[in-house]
Amino acid sequence: MQKTLYLFANGKLYRKDNTICVEGEKEKKYFPVESVRDIYVFGEVDLNKKFIEFAEEKEIILHFFGYYGNYVGSFYPREHYNSGYIILKQAEHYLDSARRLDLARRFVQGAVANMTQVLKYYQNRGRDLEDYLHAISALEASLLSVSSIEELMALEGNIRRYYYESFNTILDDTPFVLKNRNKRPPTDPLNALISFGNSLVYTKILTEIYKTHLDPRIGYLHTTNFRRFTLNLDVAEIFKPIYADRVLFTLLKKNIIKEDDFETQGEISLLKERGRRLYVQEFEGKLQTTFYHRRLKRNVSYQTLMRLELYKLEKHLIGEELYEPFVSRW
Repeated sequence: MQKTLYLFANGKLYRKDNTICVEGEKEKKYFPVESVRDIYVFGEVDLNKKFIEFAEEKEIILHFFGYYGNYVGSFYPREHYNSGYIILKQAEHYLDSARRLDLARRFVQGAVANMTQVLKYYQNRGRDLEDYLHAISALEASLLSVSSIEELMALEGNIRRYYYESFNTILDDTPFVLKNRNKRPPTDPLNALISFGNSLVYTKILTEIYKTHLDPRIGYLHTTNFRRFTLNLDVAEIFKPIYADRVLFTLLKKNIIKEDDFETQGEISLLKERGRRLYVQEFEGKLQTTFYHRRLKRNVSYQTLMRLELYKLEKHLIGEELYEPFVSRW
């Protein structure tokens, strides 16, 4: 089974025969290239052109993060699976305003359904979230009546505002408080943790897109422009609540990540290395967890679920089956 390499320490990354060598200050570790899905680089890591060529040959994506966990960018190897037919279908659905809006709405509907499932989970565990659930449900009913992407994004933004406000109720037995959602830069620990988790979901989806016929540059909810990738942002909307947010709640409610895992620089709140390591450990554990998939009638992992979602999207684009986003049942 392939796995993700997370590199937090400083060092070197290079090819050694048919393995990936990670050299730190005290030791070297070797990983068979066939066992590596992608690499997340957080530390100051040196690599050379030879290694980049090796990664391209073996279809390994590298995701780069700044010193405090902010996403910087990705090395996306030359596409091996792109299909001209699928790309044309992606473009057709983007250029046709009705079909684009339909797909974008489906992404938002999936996101809202999973946000609702998260809130219901904690409501069933004693949190008073009825007002938030009611407000979100009222706005959700308007999704079918929007007539433009701009209206859809504005409505989604209002829904997400109520959703994020509910975090304070869910986390009322912790020292963490979310006053407002601030992304660039995060102004408090909770914002820093939300942004870090979302970045992991964005990049995980990007890795999975690479293994399909889809082109990540053509999104629907997020406008396709000179930004390098947008489709992964669309699909990530569905998974952020059940991947990133559930991991966040687990870590904070169990007091695994603490206040001293953050530091403040001016008005910016930053997640320290220990916090990033703890988050990644819980996040990867979530991805390897399996559940019974009702439609497939078999157990699948959350890691596999992302690829399955992309296959459903491909079928929608070629007219085989209408895309229905995954909705968690628990």
